[in-house]
Formats: sequence, C-alpha cells, structure tokens
Amino acid sequence: MPRRSAVQTLPKSVKQWLDRALAENGFAGYQLLADDLKARGYDISKSAVHRYGQKFEERLANLKLASEQARAIVDAAPDDENTMNDALMRLVQERLFGVLQDIEIDPRKINIGSLAKSIAELGRASVTQKKWMAEAREQARREAREEMIKRIADLGTAADLKSLSDEELDQRIAALAGE
Repeated sequence: MPRRSAVQTLPKSVKQWLDRALAENGFAGYQLLADDLKARGYDISKSAVHRYGQKFEERLANLKLASEQARAIVDAAPDDENTMNDALMRLVQERLFGVLQDIEIDPRKINIGSLAKSIAELGRASVTQKKWMAEAREQARREAREEMIKRIADLGTAADLKSLSDEELDQRIAALAGE
C-alpha cells in the first residue's frame, strides 16, 4: 500500500480549509498554500499540496461532470418508474470498495453500514420526491380543470360540467375554442 499523503493526515478543520482554498484559488498558488500550512504548524511541501490538489481537482471535475450528465439524462428521460435509482444502487454496490481504495481512505475508518444506509435513504428520498411531483401535477391538473370550468360556465351549469369526463370536457373546450 502506498505511503499515506501528508495532506490526508491533517486535522479535519485544516483539511477543509485547504479544500476550500484550493477550489477558491482555482487549484493554483500551491507555494502560498504550503506557506500558510507551515504558518499553521504543518510542514507540508508544495509538491505534496500540489499532488493532493491535482487529485482533488480531478475528483471535483468528475463530480461536476457526473452531475451535469445526470441532469441531462433526467431532462431527456424522466424516470417515473425509478429505474435510474435502481441502477444507481447496483452501481454503488459494485464499485464501493474500488472507490474506497482509489481515494486513499482507510477502510477501517469507514462505516460501510452507515454509507449503505445513506444510499438507501437517498433512494427513499428519490421515491418520495417523485410521488410528491406526481401529486403536484395532479393538483395542478385539478386546479386547471376547475379554472376552465369557471371560464366556460356559459356552456352549462357548473354542476353539469363537473360531472363530465375529462374527454367530454375536452370536447366542449375544443368546441368553444372553435377547433
């Protein structure tokens, strides 16, 4: 196993500061960052900061690309059946250990059960969101129908119109519009 990165041994708060500074500085200015770390009491070379910064930048770019691609996929192919979430779960299960090795995290310090639980909660959240969206669309459809009933009340009483099927109401609306 390769030697652990000096940056990975930093306390969490210092590493978070470094991550923010790297992103804010456009992944440049490694000497200044190394000097700042030294002033904070951490003797980490510019080269070590640079190596860490390159990996961090690559992971960030991959995450942005994945987010953009996921957004494009969802826009192009809405997933009312939740098949994308099912595929994600299988993909995560397949690659979980590889990812843990690639990002230089000590697997003994990772709670895999907690990670799996987080993934399951994400899946439940996705299903809940889709259910809410379907309910919101149905509510909007009902409100539009009520509004349309008010607008075409001269074709019959409101009670008559409410008893019409969607198809019958659509036919009356089309007749009113001259279609």
